[in-house]
Order: sequence, then structure tokens, then C-alpha cells
Amino acid sequence: MAANRLWVSDITYIDMERDCGYLHLVTDAYSHKIVGWCMADSLMAVHSIKALQMAIDQTHGQDLTGIIHHSDRGSQYCSYDYVALLEEHNALISMTEDYCPTDNAIAERTNGIIKNELVYRVNRFSNLSDARRRIAEFIRFYNDERPHMSIGYKTPAIVHEEQGIQKKCWKKN
Repeated sequence: MAANRLWVSDITYIDMERDCGYLHLVTDAYSHKIVGWCMADSLMAVHSIKALQMAIDQTHGQDLTGIIHHSDRGSQYCSYDYVALLEEHNALISMTEDYCPTDNAIAERTNGIIKNELVYRVNRFSNLSDARRRIAEFIRFYNDERPHMSIGYKTPAIVHEEQGIQKKCWKKN
């Protein structure tokens, strides 16, 4: 177990005062680090590709052969250009069978954290620029400062540099 072996991708809508935007995310399943993202005004595949390219760039040229990229069956992830970028890096493509959020649970959990800890508290961003700025700040906080129970109360940035099984600290009911 290590970082950059399994990435999960998803898109979530973000309410703004006059319309809504879409947050395209790529999250490392091992560390829970958001490794790529793009806040955009549409669901177009080009934005998902930007998030994927950011994830690739953060590896600083690491060989990604065999990395698994998991997503739902959204048209963005099935697009020719998205698939070509994954194939260029010898990634394995995994997709959910049917729409079932539990089939992409880590991605859905990341969406939920962003919404519960930022988006719902703001109520609505004033515009796309405001959303981008505040989401960028939150992602930095999420990756570098926010401890996660599911990775032993460490931050994703710390775990991203580690290997091996992570201690989980789930709450007991």
C-alpha cells in the first residue's frame, strides 16, 4: 500500500449566487490527498482532464504504470481525451457498474467533507472566482492540516509520503 497506486475521481456541483459550478476532483485512495482538482462552470471533459493532469503533474514524473483510476461512468471519464491521457501513462481504468455512490466511496466522502466543512457553511459563493479561491484554500487545509480518522489522525500530505497499512481510528458507537 502506497500513494499513487489508486486514484478515484468524481465531480460535485457547487452552488453559487446566480448559478452553479462543478468541482472536478482526483483523490489518492491511500492517503486521501486531493491530488488534482478543477473548479469550472461546466461538466465538460476538458475540466476533468485538467484535474487529472494536475494529479499526474504532482507525481513529478513518477512512473504511473499500473495505477488504477476509478470513477463512475460519467461521459467525462469515458471521453476519448481523458482515456487517452490515462493510457499515455499506462493506467488501468476502473468504473462503477451502475450508479451507486458506495462503489466510489472515497471520492464521495471527499465530496462530502468539502461540502459539509466549506460549501454548506458559506451557503453560496458569490461567483466562480470566489468559489475557486475559497476551494483552493480549503484543499490546502484539507491536504496539509486536517487530520483524518481513517488514516490514523494524520494529514493526507503526511500519509502521501508513507507506505504500508495505515492505522484507522474509527469512532465506536
